[in-house]
Amino acid sequence: MKIAILLKQVPVKDAMLELNDSGNWIEEDDVQFEINDSDHYGLAEALNIAKENEGEVTVVTMGPDRVKDSIKQALAKGAHRAIHIDDEEVSSSDPLTCAKIIAAAIKDENFDLILSGLQSDDLGFGQTGVLVAEILGMPHATLVVETEILDGKIKVKRELEGGWFQNVELPLPAMLSIQSGLTDIPYATIKGIMMAKKKPVAEVEADDLGVELDGGAFKLEKIYTPVKSKETTVFEGDADTIVAQLIDKLKNEAKVL
Repeated sequence: MKIAILLKQVPVKDAMLELNDSGNWIEEDDVQFEINDSDHYGLAEALNIAKENEGEVTVVTMGPDRVKDSIKQALAKGAHRAIHIDDEEVSSSDPLTCAKIIAAAIKDENFDLILSGLQSDDLGFGQTGVLVAEILGMPHATLVVETEILDGKIKVKRELEGGWFQNVELPLPAMLSIQSGLTDIPYATIKGIMMAKKKPVAEVEADDLGVELDGGAFKLEKIYTPVKSKETTVFEGDADTIVAQLIDKLKNEAKVL
């Protein structure tokens, strides 16, 4: 069984972030990066499924040269091989452009199952995985908290709102977005770290895939630090007047009623 895990590298959670000169992204030169948190769970579930079904796990990562560190970590934890898509020439980071590039890079791999984390910690769109599924013509399920491989199918349990769950059977090949906390995150062993050095990593240039790299579905124009402000309102009048003013504030300004 051939399984792919879409893995993204993001800034570490406690990093001190500064905006770049254009104000449309962070200054990355002095920032450390790590594997996206929910992708850890996608990798863990991919390894579990592979172990139970004599499968092979391929890490698929798009990014500059620095993502090789995350690839090494994933291989040390048990993944069998990796595909690194170099995106130095990509001018857009919207999920549709990313999905087109990833789909073009893996379309000939004929994976039986593609997994991803629920969403990235930096942009948080939560769309790349399902868009890859759409482009490749695969059924997909999101918010997956349980999986079971059947004969030519996969049964999944999805987490819905309000404490509800949904059980769905999908024909293989399929794509799943894994909910955080589904399974225990594996740790790299000394043996795994040594073996990772011998595992194959295929290098793919994004601009060689025939995908339009300029523009995209949308463009990130500006990011900024929220401005903190404080304001005190003093209500005057009798009790009925004060209550009416308070309710108006809570309903029309605070939007909590």
